[in-house]
Amino acid sequence: MAYQRTDSIGGDFLRVILAIILPPLGVFFQVGFGKHFWINIILTLLGYIPGIIHALYIILRD
Repeated sequence: MAYQRTDSIGGDFLRVILAIILPPLGVFFQVGFGKHFWINIILTLLGYIPGIIHALYIILRD
């Protein structure tokens, strides 16, 4: 039987919604003030869509 993370599904959903509205906020809640947060700030300033793609990648990877 495969292990399934059911305790963080609600948290991931909230971070995905935040990533769509404001990508750096979703990344911040996932990793804090790390390098990925600052990369996402730059990508969001360069274009909203690259910021969203990067935020979703950071949130949904595992």
